[in-house]
Amino acid sequence: MRLLIMIIIGVALVLLLLLTCPKPRQHTAMWVFSLAWLGVCAWNLSVGLSHGYALGEELLVHALLFGVPAGLGWWRVCREPSSA
Repeated sequence: MRLLIMIIIGVALVLLLLLTCPKPRQHTAMWVFSLAWLGVCAWNLSVGLSHGYALGEELLVHALLFGVPAGLGWWRVCREPSSA
C-alpha cells in the first residue's frame, strides 16, 4: 500500500511541476525532479533495508517507485516539441 501511495505522490509532483513550469525550462526541471526523486527513493530504500527487507526484494520495488513518476515526466517532456 505504501508503494502505491508513494507512486501517486511522485506522479502528482511531476505533473504539478510540469504544469507550473514554463515549456522552455521543463527539461531542466525534469533533471532536478529526477535527482530529487532519486534521493527520496534512496532514503526509502535505506528505511526498508533497516527494517529487515532484503536488497533483492527492495530493488524491484524501488525500480517501480522511481521509474513510474520519472518515466512519465520524461515521456511528457520529450514527446512535446520544444517551443523555445
